[in-house]
Amino acid sequence: MTVPVQLKQLRREFGSTVALDGLDLDIAPGELVALLGPSGCGKTTALRIIAGFESADGGELLMDGQDVTSVPAHRRDIGMVFQSYSLFPNMTAAENVAYGLRVRGVSSGERAARAAELLDLVGLPGRGGHYPHQLSGGQQQRVALARALAIRPRVLLLDEPLSALDAKVRLTLREEIRRIQLELGITTVFVTHDQEEALSMADRVAVMRDGRLEQCAAPSELYDRPATPFVAEFVGTMNRVPGVVRDGSVVEVFGRRLPVHGDAVLGAGTEVDVLLRPEGFGVAPGGDAVVRVATFLGATTRLHVATASGLAVKVDVPSWEANGLTPGASCTVRPHEKPVLVAERAVPVG
Repeated sequence: MTVPVQLKQLRREFGSTVALDGLDLDIAPGELVALLGPSGCGKTTALRIIAGFESADGGELLMDGQDVTSVPAHRRDIGMVFQSYSLFPNMTAAENVAYGLRVRGVSSGERAARAAELLDLVGLPGRGGHYPHQLSGGQQQRVALARALAIRPRVLLLDEPLSALDAKVRLTLREEIRRIQLELGITTVFVTHDQEEALSMADRVAVMRDGRLEQCAAPSELYDRPATPFVAEFVGTMNRVPGVVRDGSVVEVFGRRLPVHGDAVLGAGTEVDVLLRPEGFGVAPGGDAVVRVATFLGATTRLHVATASGLAVKVDVPSWEANGLTPGASCTVRPHEKPVLVAERAVPVG
């Protein structure tokens, strides 16, 4: 059964440290939401409260509309996958998968059938007799995922499950986790520090900061229309360039007037920082700016450009357009005509 999960004004303190400061988040049935944010933002604490491993100091946790804030972990029907696999070394893969069913008194025949079914689902058919030390890291994490799913949980929790794996295995396994999650339609909360994982896997990404939710949105919206300067600079790469407000919701930057994203109305003449992603610029050969570094990234090339005023900006261009834009080449950069986010002008350090 697929259920919604609601976090309402959750608060958690550890001594003088506030880990969660009134966290509100609604997760729809069957949705995969990634919790993303810097270290210490509260994302793991939130996950552990959902799991029942931590208690909240305030607020409510609802599953399918029922308050489970005080319900012990073993009665929440939660499946959890940890970063460290946490498999029993003296049990085979099939025995590890079936462990939760054995605890629940399920018959041996049914346990064996369910374990075989899930090992097949996670791409490990015929590996049920292998012990953890006979499996690779990626295979062990697949077993851990199968074990979490064996009890048919209402909610699946993933605590940085791919961070201990190498890059190629991470890519394959994150695609497999998403496939399985969609196939089963299970409500899933995924904690990660990897932005690429969050943006590629989740239906929505919840960006946290200091125990609060900054923004929760679909990956494309989060990237293209960040709600706050913090989200804009935390997700992906962002340039801060000086601009001046000219007409309430219009800012002038690089000699071009652009609408300000959102409902902000600023006083004319206000000096601000304009937040522009590397792909938010157009580049043409010739001009008073200079290419300092050109880094080939496959389909795109990232240029580090110094303007005549000494401002350094990162600009991404299609690689086929980068011919001639080599280090030392002169160029002109201009922002594309689209709404931009502005922030209070940063004060130079020193």
